[in-house]
Amino acid sequence: VFVFVFDWQVEPNATIGEIKSMFHKSHVLFDIFKLFIRGKSLKDEDVLQHLPVGTTATFYFRDLGAQISWVTVFLTEYAGPLLIYLMFYFRVPFIYVPKYDFTTSKHWVVHLACMCHSFHYVKRLLETLFVHRFSHGTMPLRNIFKNCTYYWGFAAWMAYYINHPLYTPPTYGEQQIRLALTVFLFCQIGNFSIHIALRNLRPPGSKTRKIPYPTKNPFTWIFLLVSCPNYTYELGSWLGFTLMTQCLPVAAFTLVGFIQMTVWAKGKHRSYLKEFRDYPTLRSPILPFIL
Repeated sequence: VFVFVFDWQVEPNATIGEIKSMFHKSHVLFDIFKLFIRGKSLKDEDVLQHLPVGTTATFYFRDLGAQISWVTVFLTEYAGPLLIYLMFYFRVPFIYVPKYDFTTSKHWVVHLACMCHSFHYVKRLLETLFVHRFSHGTMPLRNIFKNCTYYWGFAAWMAYYINHPLYTPPTYGEQQIRLALTVFLFCQIGNFSIHIALRNLRPPGSKTRKIPYPTKNPFTWIFLLVSCPNYTYELGSWLGFTLMTQCLPVAAFTLVGFIQMTVWAKGKHRSYLKEFRDYPTLRSPILPFIL
């Protein structure tokens, strides 16, 4: 943490964003940083006259180090699984024994699984580009390596077994596959519906936060019971994919993802309760009445 004494005169209605801009012009070595006062992190939209300061104030600037945009991280971590899975699906050389190079599986569920997996990540890529509005512009550069290891590694592990020449279809055959496909598609549509609803809460270029409520879209009615239904639907999608493929690596990915999404959902739920006094008390973080 660095302490600077400013000899600047600013208007009482100046925002923290404007003060940060003034600081950056004088200290160009600090590219991306956070500003604190009395131990509290300040937002760019905070107004100076609304802060607990007098005619003079001491601000603390913390250099955040190497940063990368959220969009870049999302595009990278989602494009990887899409391409990696397709490499295993087409059985490119050096993955399985040579006699299976560029062969195709005789089981239709393998082809269906490839379509579902590809659809999921193409959807994520398109949502990153055209739907999501990020409240924070950047994240630490190290996150891209951590996130890519997680997504790319699990994609390779799942794809290896699902597309393996010795793969065996689910125990209950076509009936199990059709049920799993129904669950998967239902939750994919639900997840997209929630993302659209959340996007519509925040005007372009704004960081405004509002309580999300159900809309006319029936897939959003789960907001009555859950704070983060996008995670609920995401979990449902991977449960459907697990049931469809009956593959242990997929189940492991689903479990790890559920644990991580639960952590995020609980944090978001606490944030809603703290920020909005009238937040619906009936809601749970991710699973209605349970969790």
